[in-house]
Amino acid sequence: MASAEPPTSPPAPFTPPTLRRGQESALDESFDLDAGFVESVISALLAHDEPQARALVADLHHADMADLLERLDRESRRQLVDVIRADFNADVLPELVTNVRDEVMDALGFENLAATLDELDSDDAVYVAGKLGADEREKLLERLPQTTRAHIEQGLAYGEDSAGRLMQRELVAVPNYWTVGETIDYLRSTQNVPDKFYAVFVVDPRHRPQGMVELHRVLTSKRPVRMKDIADKDLETIPTDMDKEEVAFLFRQRDLTAAPVVDKSGRLIGQITIDDVVDVIDEEAGEDFLKLAGVRTTEDSSLYRTIMATAQSRFLWLFLNLGTAFAASAVIGVFEDSIAKLSALAILMPICASMGGNAGTQTLATVVRSMATRELNASNAMRVAWKELFVGLINGFLFAAITGVLAYFWFDDGQLGMVIGVAMIINLAVAGIAGMAVPLALERMGADPADSATVFVTTVTDIVGFFTFLGMATWVLL
Repeated sequence: MASAEPPTSPPAPFTPPTLRRGQESALDESFDLDAGFVESVISALLAHDEPQARALVADLHHADMADLLERLDRESRRQLVDVIRADFNADVLPELVTNVRDEVMDALGFENLAATLDELDSDDAVYVAGKLGADEREKLLERLPQTTRAHIEQGLAYGEDSAGRLMQRELVAVPNYWTVGETIDYLRSTQNVPDKFYAVFVVDPRHRPQGMVELHRVLTSKRPVRMKDIADKDLETIPTDMDKEEVAFLFRQRDLTAAPVVDKSGRLIGQITIDDVVDVIDEEAGEDFLKLAGVRTTEDSSLYRTIMATAQSRFLWLFLNLGTAFAASAVIGVFEDSIAKLSALAILMPICASMGGNAGTQTLATVVRSMATRELNASNAMRVAWKELFVGLINGFLFAAITGVLAYFWFDDGQLGMVIGVAMIINLAVAGIAGMAVPLALERMGADPADSATVFVTTVTDIVGFFTFLGMATWVLL
């Protein structure tokens, strides 16, 4: 095995990288914007001290600039856009939440926005243009260069959640007969190399991908070596209509940093890189989390939406919850006479239903996540169902003992303690099954399991909890 020659002189001591001018005061230790820095910017804007405001934000990273814009109120936001208009960084736009992005784009105006959009990578330009209304988008596209306009229109022709919408058209592809030396010379001489890329794609004469060479292999291989000889031919190609969740799953399973996107004829037309996939994973995880809480989209959860828009987006879910609450109340109404005769039932019955609801939500969250990551499938669903049933039974017996003893000492009634204990066991077992069965059933019906599973699971546990506890109490005690 070959070994490297020992260095003739000791390596230079490591010097940690320094922050750019202005970042020392802008960022705190967690890489978040420092509150004092934000106040300084606001003060400069309120004093109409544009040079000071411009100097404060001059060296901010585009992601930090997006955070700053989001933290300002509407008027200050518009002022800051005016201050930085001449040097506005196009990469800020994709980082902004929808409502703030709309305000910033309005403040920029169509002419400036068109120039800004032309600076973005094709995938980011498609993303920003896709957030505009049809009329606004058409006015914007008219002001763009023909090539940029064509790329955006082609990207928007794909489905919103597809790989075609996600892909970046800028890439490096070379013929399979080229050598490493020719490839390096091309990279040095051409003006069409993307700002960031992780691999070089090797294509045949019909521009179909034959392999991929990661940059470290290009840099460490000898110049006469042909690219096709060092290319990774076990290539995962992505069709334009693949769902972006499938793309994210593929990247996670294969530990990819980049993958080629091909059209229906198999021709290479773009690439998807890991930075875009990270955004997809973050977005999908956030959406599933919000849906479990009854907030349908990340836009509905935005802190920057108006009061009326936020209230309207949450109304439907709350209305559905109201209906299920009446269903649970109807079960209680059946045992109205029993509750009137024994007031302890009214005191204890929320305990059983609440414990069942919490247990069901725990199972539901685990199952929805496992479905999203493909860990739960038809081959192991029954085994997981049995596991959740036994988990519910174990916790049911434990909490039955605790609740039964507390109820006995509270009301000095051993039969009442036994009744709530048995009801607790039944409801926690049902909660485990419901938390497993409801999302699976919703997926089979074509619905999003994260979208409405919570309300159905809690309804089941409420109804079972009330019916079991009150029914047994009526039978045993009254």
